[in-house]
Amino acid sequence: MAEFSPAEIVRSDLCIGCGACTLTANDSAMRWDRDGFRKPAGPFAARRSEAVAKRCPMSPAAESEDVIAASLYPAAPDPHLGRTLASYIGHVEEEEWRANGSSGGLTSWVAAELLRTGEVDAVAHVAPEPVTETGRFFGYRLSRSTDELKAGAQSRYYPVDLAAVLKEIAATPGRYAVIGVPCFIKAVHLARRADPVLAERITHTLGLFCGHQKSAHLVDSFALQLHAPMRDVRAVDYRKKDAGRPANWYRADLSLADGSHRAQDWMHLADGDWGAGFWQNPACDWCDDVVAETADISFGDAWIEPHSSDGRGTNVASVRSPALHALIEQARAGGRLALAPTTAEIVVQTQAAGFRHRRQGLAYRLTWHKRGLRPIKRVRPSAALPLRRKAIYRLRRFITRASHRLFALSSATGRPNLYVRWARPTLKLYQALAWGAGPLGRWLDKVSPRAKA
Repeated sequence: MAEFSPAEIVRSDLCIGCGACTLTANDSAMRWDRDGFRKPAGPFAARRSEAVAKRCPMSPAAESEDVIAASLYPAAPDPHLGRTLASYIGHVEEEEWRANGSSGGLTSWVAAELLRTGEVDAVAHVAPEPVTETGRFFGYRLSRSTDELKAGAQSRYYPVDLAAVLKEIAATPGRYAVIGVPCFIKAVHLARRADPVLAERITHTLGLFCGHQKSAHLVDSFALQLHAPMRDVRAVDYRKKDAGRPANWYRADLSLADGSHRAQDWMHLADGDWGAGFWQNPACDWCDDVVAETADISFGDAWIEPHSSDGRGTNVASVRSPALHALIEQARAGGRLALAPTTAEIVVQTQAAGFRHRRQGLAYRLTWHKRGLRPIKRVRPSAALPLRRKAIYRLRRFITRASHRLFALSSATGRPNLYVRWARPTLKLYQALAWGAGPLGRWLDKVSPRAKA
């Protein structure tokens, strides 16, 4: 069996910051790195071990999503959604779940239903933290009531880790559900395989569709562009919900110490195009799971019309667990959920850009990965792409790396606008490539087929 150290995973741009590796040693911890991500620290980080190789969800030695899902779910595998029994599109009908969630409210509703029915004693999920006390805006916690769950609703594009909450689960008898992005849910399953206590206590997994993870410094960028001193920022809402605006018009909102707010639409920010790769965790470029294929049920936003224009929010969901399939069907029959069955093809359409990046783009990136450990993915390396498509993936990778470096330079030199002056024209270049606009985009269209973003 292969042996890797956490430091090797980090140097290879494969560390997603989940913290699962820290469960293997007492002299371990998770710390912030210079780019605003959670990374393993302590003496154990330099030690090579089989346990780290098995538990890290991005490790070349870890079992793949296909292997994990085959041991858990009965349905035949779908090449995009995994072993899915049924898929749905819609929203929660009862109470205020839809209004309080970032999309249709389904993630929090299912978690609350597991609590209400006694299927679990607590739910591990991401919730706001008092930044003046903890030094971070969000973190994992265990909620044991519906009210606690509601406080953690909405999207959190902020680095967190599972280390403390998994240790709490291991120390406290009970039945638990865990909500997380695809790589975190995979890490939970790998931890369950290595630890019988976690295997017994973590009984449900709820996944979130994921484009990629962002750095904590995205909040710094919001503050800079909204002319808010970072020391005064007390809370951040990445997607301020407004039923009167299209759901895909993201609006960032900062709460300040004096009770005031500063807000701006992402589309007007210098780095506000999600797909361009600003502030992305480099490890996300080596992931091939968009929809949390190892989760009992997973949820995403319905980014297709007419749903993306509905500011009230709409979910898509893929169900793999027979028990949760029965729960969903019972709630549909009772009018509690306004969900319609849908096809795998429709779900894939709602996440089309993510699947291009994790299939076509990953195949290309695998041909030029040269940093340390080589990722082993379910996608075969291939450079058989149009020239403009290659240019898009290269520029995204450059933006990912350069956004961290330029912001650090801006901070170090006391020239905060240096980053913005770089980001704005870089974003315009990316959009010209992505949509075939401008001289460069038009020229590339002449020499290669039109490429979608």
